[in-house]
Amino acid sequence: MKTTRTQPVVALLLCFAMMQFATQAKDSGYTVIYDGGSLPGLKSGAKMKMYIESGGIRLMDDKGKTTVVPSTVTEVSYGQDVHRRVGTAIAVGVFTLGLGALTALSKSKKHFVGLTWAAGDTKGGFAMQCDKNDYRGVLAGLEGVTGKKAVDSEAMTVKN
Repeated sequence: MKTTRTQPVVALLLCFAMMQFATQAKDSGYTVIYDGGSLPGLKSGAKMKMYIESGGIRLMDDKGKTTVVPSTVTEVSYGQDVHRRVGTAIAVGVFTLGLGALTALSKSKKHFVGLTWAAGDTKGGFAMQCDKNDYRGVLAGLEGVTGKKAVDSEAMTVKN
């Protein structure tokens, strides 16, 4: 069998592609930012990696991991925080008047997902900020493993 010069290159490219696929498959979690809740030892603003699996919802940070059993989840909620970029507009407006006015009209959105659970006497919950590209995937994953439909927090009304 005669070999050509391109065979080693093709083999190398194939090997590289397989390594990339294995790396992506191994790290299939979502990067989220803890916004607050009842998770012990975590402060607001801490970055975490969230893995949604059938056996549990794992949250990992630098100090360790927390697992929430999907069958104990009582509610999945979502919402957005929208605000105008006034500070940025003022800073840009100092140098260019037209761009400052346009920047003041733009909006910034943050996407939040909340999770509450109850296992016997142990109850808890937390809110996390998701990347705009991961937001829908996180919701779909949580709805899938918990069997709970996500509730829009803007539509909820609180009665005292």
